[in-house]
Amino acid sequence: MTATRRCLRVGVLELLRAEARPDGLLHAHRHLIARQYASITPQAVSVWCRQLGHAVFYATYYGQADPAALLPRDLDVVFIATYTSASPLAYALARLHRRRGTLTVVGGPHAKAFPDDCLRFFDVVVGECDRNVVAEILRDLPRGARISSGRPLTDVPSVEERLPEIRAAAFWRGRPHPYAVIGVLASVGCPYRCDFCTDWDVDYRALPADRVEADLAFVSSTLPGVKVAFHDPNFAVRFDDVIGRLEQRPLTYMIESSLSVLRGDRIRRLGDTGCWYAAAGVESWADYSNKTAAAAFGARKLARVLEHFALLSEHVPVVQANFIFGVDEDCGDEPVELTREFIRRAPSVWPNVTIPTPFGGTPLYDTHRREGRIVETMPFAFYNAPYLVTTPKHYEPLDYYERLVRLLGELATGAALRARLDVRRGTLALIDALRLLGIRRTLGHLRTIADLLRTDVGFRAFHARRTAVLPAFYRRRLAGILGRYAELLTDADMVPELPAGTSTSAAAAAISR
Repeated sequence: MTATRRCLRVGVLELLRAEARPDGLLHAHRHLIARQYASITPQAVSVWCRQLGHAVFYATYYGQADPAALLPRDLDVVFIATYTSASPLAYALARLHRRRGTLTVVGGPHAKAFPDDCLRFFDVVVGECDRNVVAEILRDLPRGARISSGRPLTDVPSVEERLPEIRAAAFWRGRPHPYAVIGVLASVGCPYRCDFCTDWDVDYRALPADRVEADLAFVSSTLPGVKVAFHDPNFAVRFDDVIGRLEQRPLTYMIESSLSVLRGDRIRRLGDTGCWYAAAGVESWADYSNKTAAAAFGARKLARVLEHFALLSEHVPVVQANFIFGVDEDCGDEPVELTREFIRRAPSVWPNVTIPTPFGGTPLYDTHRREGRIVETMPFAFYNAPYLVTTPKHYEPLDYYERLVRLLGELATGAALRARLDVRRGTLALIDALRLLGIRRTLGHLRTIADLLRTDVGFRAFHARRTAVLPAFYRRRLAGILGRYAELLTDADMVPELPAGTSTSAAAAAISR
């Protein structure tokens, strides 16, 4: 006699925000724009659970409400997807669900980067995920397990299958609005091997053409006017194949790619096929990754990159240039001044400046861990800009922050704002205005940290790795990030368990003193 399969109550929650409390200043930005960063894999998990016959509750958290209130209390299993700086909130939610008897599962970038740390709080840690992995978890309800399919996800549920999740994540009361975005995937992996990227070792692979075409056709016919965001790590490496599909139907779409892919007549074809937003990596003005294919460095590279982005801006309404300040090739003032000059001469391009962050499983992490440059007791909440969790090769922390203030300060000047308003109107101007609010707040954090490095001996010693004791500034900031959820985690909980044999017992003792 065959046993009846139990119908489980399953929650799927993706954290798109690290703070546990709403943010009044940037609430409009988060409600309209930040929520559109919902990932495809959590939606796929929700679809698979539903297909397997379970009752599913899917939500994304972007600061709109108490995160614990987004799912029912009486769940059998909860899947939580999180990035690293939101992991303390994920840990607190996992502890809350465990107290209720719920099996807790974590996936997403943080689970891939720091699985051992995740196992301190979750019953199951998922690396690469697919339908079979989800079915195994729901069948066996394991505890203390690390599970992975061992390969990147390529069999993605269609947009039509994910539509309930898309409506919940991106739409307003179930209906699309001008800022709504639908995530699709045409490929995985990338031909580049950037040392900071968690997908650095994933070879490029195009997904089945018939599935991609079906998704584009469904959006075009059922949800006309809604933007499509390609979640490919590097869009259209096989450019003619992908653009050929887009030329068959009217769509407005968004991409992230490299300038080496977006060259020549391809840029015009992007505009002709409805590309609305394109982000491309410059990374560094030195010899780093060479995604720009500029074959030049310093001032010569700046001239060629400016020319390339000017052409891109002629055909694509919203263009972003990605920079990383503080890679090992950076030294002195030159990278700062070149980026400031880029900001002045390319007001139609949004410059996204990030800080090198050593995520587990990347060559960047291995190098910084081997060289003893990681601030090992820094909580994961600060594994994002504007916080420095490692030591740049050619800058002391104070020197680094002073240069970063000067760099981002260029973006917030009155002249920069006026230049942007000259080339922006309507919705595009609103997007830039919301971004500038964020930049000005980031500048405030940067200046505070620089002042502490200048005046506080203990703070300076912490960043120089001469002490493991977490400064009061970070303690207060962490408490503010977690809000009422801070009481669910101890000081020792917030000391990361880093890969490669990090001893956390001594660090935990140091941080709690």
